[in-house]
Amino acid sequence: MSAHWVSLSRSLCNPRRRDRTIGKVASGIMGSPLLPPFPFPNVGTPSIFPLTQTNFPVSLEEKHFHSMILPPPDVSVGMALRPKGVGDRCPSEDALHSGSISTSSAVLTHRKPGDGGGIPSVFAAVAAPVHLDERMGDQKESLRKITHTLAVKNEEISNFICTLKQSLENLEANSNQVQDDLETEFSSLHAVLDEMKENMLTRIKQERASRTYELQNQLSACSKALESSEELLELANQTLCSSETDGFTQAAKDIKDSVTMAPAFRLSLKAKASDNMSHLMVDFSQEKAMLQGLKFLPVPATPEIQVSECQVSDNTVTVVWTLPEPDNKIDHYILEHRRTNHEGPPRIREDYPWMVVEGIREEQHTITGLRFDTHYMTFRVRACNKAVAGEFSEPVTLETHAFTFKLDSSSAHQNLKVEDLCVEWDSSGGKVQEIRKEKNRTNSPMHSPARSALMSPKRAPTARPGRDRFTAESYTVLADTMIDAGQQYWEVKFDKESKAFAVGVALRSLGRFDQLGKSSASWCIHLNNWLQQSLTAKYNNKARTLDCPIPNSIGVYVNYDEGVLSFYNAKTKQLMHTFRTKFQQPIIPAFMVWNGSFSVVTGLQVPSVVQSGQRKNSGTSSSNASLT
Repeated sequence: MSAHWVSLSRSLCNPRRRDRTIGKVASGIMGSPLLPPFPFPNVGTPSIFPLTQTNFPVSLEEKHFHSMILPPPDVSVGMALRPKGVGDRCPSEDALHSGSISTSSAVLTHRKPGDGGGIPSVFAAVAAPVHLDERMGDQKESLRKITHTLAVKNEEISNFICTLKQSLENLEANSNQVQDDLETEFSSLHAVLDEMKENMLTRIKQERASRTYELQNQLSACSKALESSEELLELANQTLCSSETDGFTQAAKDIKDSVTMAPAFRLSLKAKASDNMSHLMVDFSQEKAMLQGLKFLPVPATPEIQVSECQVSDNTVTVVWTLPEPDNKIDHYILEHRRTNHEGPPRIREDYPWMVVEGIREEQHTITGLRFDTHYMTFRVRACNKAVAGEFSEPVTLETHAFTFKLDSSSAHQNLKVEDLCVEWDSSGGKVQEIRKEKNRTNSPMHSPARSALMSPKRAPTARPGRDRFTAESYTVLADTMIDAGQQYWEVKFDKESKAFAVGVALRSLGRFDQLGKSSASWCIHLNNWLQQSLTAKYNNKARTLDCPIPNSIGVYVNYDEGVLSFYNAKTKQLMHTFRTKFQQPIIPAFMVWNGSFSVVTGLQVPSVVQSGQRKNSGTSSSNASLT
C-alpha cells in the first residue's frame, strides 16, 4: 500500500495534525487534489467531490461540507458513517500495509460553532466496494417481482375482458330470447281471446236461433187459432141474424161445440221465449285493468353466501346463504360449484365445468363425497320462484386443502403396471420391456454391442429423470410428492387375494433393492397371503403381528412434525397401528404388491374422527421400539 495513504491515516488520527490534514483534503476537493494514487492494485484513482444534503454534515473551520470517496466507474461504492470515540484507535500501519482493510478511510472532525474546544466526535466514512453483479442481481430480483405483478394484473385484465365479451354475447342472446318469449306470450294471449270470442259469438247465435224457432212456432199456432176463431165468430153472427127457426137450435148447438173445441181456447198467450239477451252480455273492465297491469315477472332477489358460516371438512362442503329480505314466493334454489386452482373471481377459461345442484329447498346445502384435487372450489347460488330464476350470487371461493399426489411410474418395479392411481401385477412386465428395448435398438455406436459391453451399468445413458427403478424382489412404487410438513391423509384399496401387499412411507434414500419395512428407510403395514395369512407392521426388518380384521381399504395418516404414522380401517376409521419416530428428511407414500392389485385415493382431508383419535391416543399408541 502506498506510503502516502499511511501518512494520511496517521495525520487524521493525530488531533494536532487533523485540522490541517482535512484542510488539505478540502483544498483537493475544491480542484487541487493532493491525494496520491489510489493504494489498491488494479483499481483506478478515486475522486473526492462535495455532495449535497444527503450525507452527514462535516464542519471544517466553521464551514459545512459533505465528502465521499468514489471509486472508478467499474466499482460500486456504498458509504456508511460510524461514530468513533476518542479512545478508538485508527487502523494500524500493519493493517494498512497488509491490505487487510478493504476500504479507504477518512477521519473527519465534526464540531459545532462555540463548542469551546471540547472533545470532538470523530466519524469514519467507510466506502465499501460492492460488485456490480450483486447490485445487478438485486435489480433483477426487483424487476422479476415487478414483472410478476404486471403478469398477474395482465391476466386479471384479460380474464375480465373475456368476461365482458362473454357478457355481451349472453346479453344479445338473452335479449333475443326474452323478446321471442314476449312475442310468443302475446300471440298466445291473442289466440286465447280470439278463441273465447268465437265461442261466445257461437253461443249468441245458437241462443238467437233457438228463441226464434220457439217464437215463430208460437206465432204460427196463434195465427191459425185466430183465423179459425174468426170463421166461427162469423158463423155465429150469421146464425143469430137468421129468422128461420127450424135449424136455429141445431146451428146454435154446433157453434157451441165448435167454440168448445176451438184452438183459440187451448193456446197459451204467454211467449215461450224471451227477447231479452242481456245474460249474454260481457263486461271486460276487470280484465282490461288486469291487462293494463301486465308487467314483467318479479325476479327473486339475489342471495348472498355467508362465507363465515360455510364449512369445509371431511371432504364435504356446507354452503350457507341468505336473502336480503324474506320472500315466501321462493320455490327452490340452484347451487353451482366448480373446482379451480385460482383464488378470486371465476375465470372464463377454467379447466373444470360448473356442476349444478337443483331443487334445494333450504338456505344451505352440504355436498359430500368430494375429492379435493384442486386448491379451491368456487360456489354461486340463485333463487327461483314458480316462473323465473334470479341472478347468481357473487361467487365465493373456499380453500379445499388436501394431500394430492400421483404414482411415480418411473420408480415402479418392471412387474408393476401403473395407470394413473391404479397398479396391477404383470408377471410378464420385465420380459415385455426387454423385448421392446431390443426392438428399439439401433445400429448407432451408442447402442452397439461392443460399447454396451465396455460401459459400466452406472454410466449407462438414460433418458429417465428421477430415482432408480425398484428391482429384484422389491415390487415397489413410490408417489411423486414428498411430505415435509403438516398432517396428510390418503387411502388405498387393495385386492385381499393379493399374495403380498404393503402400504406405508419411505425416505427418498430407499434403495432400489430394499423391500418396504426391511430397512430403517421405510415404515409399512404388510399383508401376506403366501402359505399363511398375516397382517404385520414392519420397520427396520422388525415386525409386529396386528390383531385386527383385514380391511378392504386402509387409510394412512401422517403428522410429519410430530413424527406420527398411523394406519386405519378406511371404512370404520378404527386404528390399526401407529409408528412414532422423528423423520430426519422428507418422506414419500410407498406401496408394494405381488400377484395382486391396488388403487390409491388422494385428495382427501384428514377425517375429523382421525384427528380426535390422534389427540386422544397421543401417548398410548405403539412405537418403533415395540417391533420385535
